[in-house]
Amino acid sequence: MNTCSLAPLGKAPAMALGLFRVCLVVVTAIINHPLLFPRENATVPENEEEIIRKMQAHQEKLQLEQLRLEEEVARLAAEKEALEPVAEEGQQQNESRVAWDLWSTLCMILFLVIEVWRQDHQDGPSPECLGGDEDELPGLQGAPLRGLTLPNKATLDHFYERCIRGATADAARTREFVEGFVDDLLEALRSLCNRDTDMEVEDFIGVDSMYENWQVDKPLLCNLFVPFMPPEPFHFHPELWCSSRSVPLDRQGYGQIKVVRADEDTRGCICGKTKLGEDMLCLLHGKNNLLQPGREVKDPLCARDSPYLDTMQVMKWFQMALTRAWHRIAHKYEFDLAFGQLETPGSLKIKFRSGKFMPFNLIPVIQCDDSDLYFVSYLAREPSGGTPASSTDWLLSFAVYERHFLRMTSKALPEGACHLSCLQIASFLLSKQSRLTGPSGLGNYHLKTALLHLLLARRAADWKAGQLDARLQELLCFVEKSLLEKKLHHFFIGNRKVPEAMGLPEAVGRAEPLNLFRPFVLQRRLYRKTVDSFYEMLKNAPALINEYSVHIPSDHASLPQKAVIL
Repeated sequence: MNTCSLAPLGKAPAMALGLFRVCLVVVTAIINHPLLFPRENATVPENEEEIIRKMQAHQEKLQLEQLRLEEEVARLAAEKEALEPVAEEGQQQNESRVAWDLWSTLCMILFLVIEVWRQDHQDGPSPECLGGDEDELPGLQGAPLRGLTLPNKATLDHFYERCIRGATADAARTREFVEGFVDDLLEALRSLCNRDTDMEVEDFIGVDSMYENWQVDKPLLCNLFVPFMPPEPFHFHPELWCSSRSVPLDRQGYGQIKVVRADEDTRGCICGKTKLGEDMLCLLHGKNNLLQPGREVKDPLCARDSPYLDTMQVMKWFQMALTRAWHRIAHKYEFDLAFGQLETPGSLKIKFRSGKFMPFNLIPVIQCDDSDLYFVSYLAREPSGGTPASSTDWLLSFAVYERHFLRMTSKALPEGACHLSCLQIASFLLSKQSRLTGPSGLGNYHLKTALLHLLLARRAADWKAGQLDARLQELLCFVEKSLLEKKLHHFFIGNRKVPEAMGLPEAVGRAEPLNLFRPFVLQRRLYRKTVDSFYEMLKNAPALINEYSVHIPSDHASLPQKAVIL
């Protein structure tokens, strides 16, 4: 009886400890697997065959270890069965085996702890700004701006007065000339349009740097929004991306515009929400006028078999309308008008007989309800860095709100505030660097977005004229941090700190923040080029500022008086 009772008692603990050892080895193998805990600073080898070979060798080692453990467990089970007839000897052997297994288990746990600690600390903690991404560039950690220093305040002031202020002295006269010509051009366009069948063009709206007083690049460029409305009985119904719960990330910031007939719009009437009886009839929408689900749509400038407005159709219509309008008034002017760039259909260029030219952009837009948001068919460079998924996607522009915010903020800042001077200097440096190394993923819109965030975070007293060097340093540090984190939030979308006086639509304020640097997450080559170009710009900044402070190149000379008067 005693022999039969002691054998199972000795077998159970040994078997349990053996299985526990197997589990520990498996966990250790998983912890050591390079795909589960990769080194944060490791780079991806270029030879994929070497990776596969190492993974196969590692897998063979794990299989051999598993076979060895299985044989050991089988041997232990056989030994327990052989020891069952001799209870006293079996008990002593089991006690020694338990002691040995406990010692092995402690060693395995100690090895596991040491291995986890080694993988966490052998390479040192990663910099907070890098965020642990596997494709971060080496050497980005350290002091802000890589320890590069900008010129002092006296040098910056001298550079601003000699180069930037003088280069933008003609901005007011350029705006006045372009606005007068565009007024005449749009008036001719309206006179040629049929009000019953053609789109109705409204007055233009000036936006961007020329109307926010921070334009630096030559030639001076005016961007003008041209709102338009459909002919009766049609009207537009904008649909924001944030109104739908399932919107792809690459379509955030876009929307669609549905063209609806007045007699088909029942969303604001109770007849579209309530089932009327047979003896009841809506006086606004007759029974025969309701939109049928399978009905073919034949609305103006819409995509094929779709009720949504097509950007390509709109641009073709706009180009043809502008061409006919110019032919009507061309005899009054002593210059030629031509389309500028093929990739920007609304880009126009005035060509003077002297060889000078004056570019400007006319962008057809659609107002979003009664707000200052506008859907634009294209931009010279879209702020989000992406491209629309289809021709029915329209980019939502906050250009008018940005102009209002800068104007409202400037009233609260001290006289001669340096906020626009900081933006002009940063834009100047970026422009010169782009000419040296080519365009990158960083644009003027990103610089302006960074400035808007700082204006909202800083006190008004911090933007005194004497703080130009400190605020410029802070602006560039903000851009650097955003680049390293690959995150720069849109100033208005999802920003609950924007003053209510701006009058933003509630749907925009409640939306999720939009990351303008999201393309860098997917486009590693573009990200590397952008970061390298940014630090190269900082490195060249002192020499560039000193050179332009002494000598002003010809491309920054003012436009001739003749070019403005014509």
